Amino acid sequence: MSDFSVTLPSGETWTPTFVKSIDEGKCIGCGRCFKVCPRGVLELVGLDEDGERIVVDIDGDDDEEYEKKVMTIAHQELCIGCTACSKICPKKCYSHAPAAV
Repeated sequence: MSDFSVTLPSGETWTPTFVKSIDEGKCIGCGRCFKVCPRGVLELVGLDEDGERIVVDIDGDDDEEYEKKVMTIAHQELCIGCTACSKICPKKCYSHAPAAV
């Protein structure tokens, strides 16, 4: 098997790397990656004291229901491999990998 790659108009070959995982232990839930993702791949969730995920109401006052917020990969299939999320992440939480063809 080989990695998926694209030939650019310049003739150069580019191998995109797609979001693989987010280290929730490092994530501070700042939302920078969410704002920069052009494809709706990510979702912010809350974690309660037992580590259970809670939907975050962005407009509500449910801050008391969870201990901290973290980013999750909600729609990995929509990732285009631009790596904007990892470039803006202040905690370097992301890992990416090329797609096998």
